[in-house]
Amino acid sequence: MKKQHLFDNPRNIRLLVWLTCATCAGLFAFDFIFHRHVTHPFEHLYGFYAIYGFSAYCLLVVIAKGLRKLVKRREDYYGDS
Repeated sequence: MKKQHLFDNPRNIRLLVWLTCATCAGLFAFDFIFHRHVTHPFEHLYGFYAIYGFSAYCLLVVIAKGLRKLVKRREDYYGDS
């Protein structure tokens, strides 16, 4: 009998996605409850850190895709001599 891992079951994947979404929503809700000591005026915007983090992540992915084209090697780069 083949051993089934934790993430082989689609139900566990859905649960993980829902838990991640609930955690993100909860952290966003805390933004309305807790007072922050900010340095810049735009940090007063609700959800600023979530928007900033998400946009930085997207920018990183776009830069990585461009960098991949620069450093990509052929499939047979380490081929037989």
